Amino acid sequence: MSDMKKCANDFIFDRVIGEGSFSTVFLGVEVHRSYEVAIKVCEKALIRREKKENAIFREKTCLHMLTINPSPFFIQLLCTFQDETRLFFVMNYAKNGELLSLINERQVFNDHCCRFYSAEILLALEHMHRLGIVHRDLKPENILLNDKLHIQVSDFGSALLMKETNNENNDRLSPNSDDQNNVRRRNSFVGTAHYVSPEMLTNKTITSNSDLWAFGCILYQMVCGSTPFRAANEYLIFQKIIKLEFEFPQEFDKTASNLIKKILKIDANDRLGSSDDVKNDGYISIKSDPYFKALSDDWSLHEKKPPVSETYFSNNSRNDTNITSINENIEPGLAENQITRIMGLALHEDYDKVDSNTKKGILDITEVELNERLNQQKEHNMYHRFVENNLILKEGFIDKKKGLFARRRMFLLTTGPHLYYVDSSNMVLKGQIPFSKNMRPEAKNFRNFFIHTPNRSYILEDISNNAPEWCRVVEEVRDMTFGPPIAEENSTGVVGKDVCRRKISVNNKYR
Repeated sequence: MSDMKKCANDFIFDRVIGEGSFSTVFLGVEVHRSYEVAIKVCEKALIRREKKENAIFREKTCLHMLTINPSPFFIQLLCTFQDETRLFFVMNYAKNGELLSLINERQVFNDHCCRFYSAEILLALEHMHRLGIVHRDLKPENILLNDKLHIQVSDFGSALLMKETNNENNDRLSPNSDDQNNVRRRNSFVGTAHYVSPEMLTNKTITSNSDLWAFGCILYQMVCGSTPFRAANEYLIFQKIIKLEFEFPQEFDKTASNLIKKILKIDANDRLGSSDDVKNDGYISIKSDPYFKALSDDWSLHEKKPPVSETYFSNNSRNDTNITSINENIEPGLAENQITRIMGLALHEDYDKVDSNTKKGILDITEVELNERLNQQKEHNMYHRFVENNLILKEGFIDKKKGLFARRRMFLLTTGPHLYYVDSSNMVLKGQIPFSKNMRPEAKNFRNFFIHTPNRSYILEDISNNAPEWCRVVEEVRDMTFGPPIAEENSTGVVGKDVCRRKISVNNKYR
């Protein structure tokens, strides 16, 4: 990419290809040369609010280190830039999607695939750990496939930058002091439950051996299609991890199971590879394991053709990269009209365009209609008993996040107004989000949204992917009850009624 400083207008943003709690990644096209890129967009206001400055800095540093010390097994950072409100990370586009999707295709993902892709992941770990980077969230969703079907590790939002210590072997890594303080704090768990190492759950020192644990879990998943530690919820998964409770199906490949048992050890220092001189020899003990004997000591995997049928990918929709953005009628950049086009949020525009004389509000209910609807609700809605005889205006399952866990609750928006949430498994009312004039909903993307109140911000995830609609109706009930909020200047310097009514916040994470 050119050394000239880039900006958003140098790219056409086509569609969303990845979303997370704090991220949105777009498939884009560089306007001058028409090549595809992945563009990760981070909202500065959200980064400050969630105190993610250090994480963003570490992620950028890790990507930069992996770019100036290139390996074919990692996403490359092409350039970065910013505007008044957002940060942009431009990366190469891995067009064949996540490794997880391939693993789930059991008729395609055979023993040869298991061996080949686990070997490529091992080479990626060698390279990353030599540079002093521990990923901490290694999983098949964060391992992408490029156009040649080779892996490219992505998503360094949870990574730690490590330093060598003089009193240990030079392959041992210890977190920088600031990171170590974060690691030792209670509730400092990062990553995904199925792949998290025991030391990450017990606040012990994090080293590169934590990534080896994840490697063992991924290898298990490659062989049989499911993760080794499975349970009904995250807490039970954590208990199984701490107790090392897992088993192999009867048909599980014996050489693979023997290798996995050597890696999945509670004590990080007992794991196969933990004593290797990685800087000089790589993970020689793992490479020498009988499971990898078929490679015949030829580990130049990036030069080999992966054992996957290209016909499968050519017929797979994720390989469909016909970029609508090449259309000359589509403007470059990521202004509000482009975001609306990309995310399909016409519902906001259509709602605002309706003639105010004919538009009927959600609370515009006659007394007769109210009584009829309440009678129907009493007779047919099992959640009526929780809402104090108020009329339910909208309901749906939402994951409510707090600390380590996300709890699935039935949310009930009612007259009053009230926003109740119920544990539907035990049929218990757990509480409600208080309404006030200063309540503010904020959609980050289709799935994730906040509801900010004067005393707390609720982090929510709509499992039906309709977060903008939840924000719209909550906002409407607030406005019809308390009146519109006082106009205030937003982070772009523009005075508006309510930022969340007009625009979806865009956040960061390349999956």
